[in-house]
Amino acid sequence: MAGDQPRRADAVRNRRLALDATKTLLAQREATITVEAIARQAGLGAATVVRAFGNKEALVDAAVADLLDPFIQRARDTLSEPDPEQALRALLLDLIEFQSAHWIIGEQLRGLTVPLTTARRAVLRQTLDDLVAWARENGVVRDDIDATVVAMLLGEVSYAIARSDEASPRLTESFITVIMDGLRPHQ
Repeated sequence: MAGDQPRRADAVRNRRLALDATKTLLAQREATITVEAIARQAGLGAATVVRAFGNKEALVDAAVADLLDPFIQRARDTLSEPDPEQALRALLLDLIEFQSAHWIIGEQLRGLTVPLTTARRAVLRQTLDDLVAWARENGVVRDDIDATVVAMLLGEVSYAIARSDEASPRLTESFITVIMDGLRPHQ
């Protein structure tokens, strides 16, 4: 079966070039993600890109999943931090940084079937849920707000900050402080 055979070195290289080109385009606010644009960015022919992935949808899915992997690992690492409040703050900062660099991804994924990305998002969401639960258990996050709402709030605020033309480290810190104060239980 063809899928069981090892890939040729040039096929592996072309696949990596196409993935890297797609990730580069996903970081550009005005980029239009097409097979032709990816091929140009990678220095490959469009047919080579299609041969490596089958279609644009599969390539974008693989690229986004690849981008999410290190972010997911950092999110998981926050669960081993000694202070749940600092862990939640750190994850929020990472989330804003990631979304600032890649906010266009959501637009590019709209209407696509992306099983790899969907699986990575589920892992990330579970990690965020675990972090919120840990913070709740330690009195850092109030328990009168549903954990799903907390996760959605963090994601949406991060997305809004990331897209802002006024975004700066100072503005980000201010937003995070307000969010963390709002999540803290009333004394």
